[in-house]
Amino acid sequence: MIYRHFNAPSRAFTQFSHDIIRHPRLSSDAVRLLTWQLSLPQGARESLSRTAERARIGATAFGRAKRQLKEEGFVHERRVQIAGGRWATQQLVSSSPLTADQAAKLLARGPVASPQVAPSARKPAVGRPTPPPADGHPGKDHGEDTPHLPPQADAVEESPRLEDARALIGVLPVLSPALRHIPPGMRDELARLAARWLDAGHTPTDVHEHVLRCLPADGTPVHRPGGLVRYLLRDVPPRELPRPVPANPLSPRLQGTRECAGDHTQPMLFRPVGDETHCPACV
Repeated sequence: MIYRHFNAPSRAFTQFSHDIIRHPRLSSDAVRLLTWQLSLPQGARESLSRTAERARIGATAFGRAKRQLKEEGFVHERRVQIAGGRWATQQLVSSSPLTADQAAKLLARGPVASPQVAPSARKPAVGRPTPPPADGHPGKDHGEDTPHLPPQADAVEESPRLEDARALIGVLPVLSPALRHIPPGMRDELARLAARWLDAGHTPTDVHEHVLRCLPADGTPVHRPGGLVRYLLRDVPPRELPRPVPANPLSPRLQGTRECAGDHTQPMLFRPVGDETHCPACV
């Protein structure tokens, strides 16, 4: 037998329908996302993605949960244009399923994007207009503002190993659970970085071993696996070539011997004292 004991809270609680908690087509992440949103105070502007971040719901699970909520009518979205010609996404979360028409009416009642603001009148600048200089160099290297781009990014785009690099990155989530949630939008960037390793002579196995060797060994979760891989592939080390091995290495017992230049039926080895070329028997 199962016994249940429940104390009704006196404060900080939210009433939910059993239909939400026991919904047969909503995953646990979808139910948590929905109940979290419905528990927020009236007027809160927290987005679904922010709620998922606070609830420790990963990117893949969040996408699946959001899709389920939209399919069941608990979440609706629409794109609206705001001031400055920009676009924003409005989200509607409801405690009961709504049709698209019902959601559109509720969204229409909400605050509409701020109207276009006419540009304020400005006093013209003093002097005649002058064209920008056509020569010289800018005072600041704008590459400093894009630290995620690797050096010679344009050359990497044309790498003949780019397809191999994409396949290399695609295997990473299989090699380690810590790399399971690499954002799909980062894979092209990571592939361009991996292509630099392949162009330098490294093999896909070299790249995989380097990434896996640098993962936390104590089971610490990796919250941003894409950023970690990007950091690990940023610098390409020189490839260490194997040392050449002599074709016929001499045993330690024959080290220092020399073949006699005299007339012998078979090759005759002797240990010279100086720079002599003939063995004592030929002298």
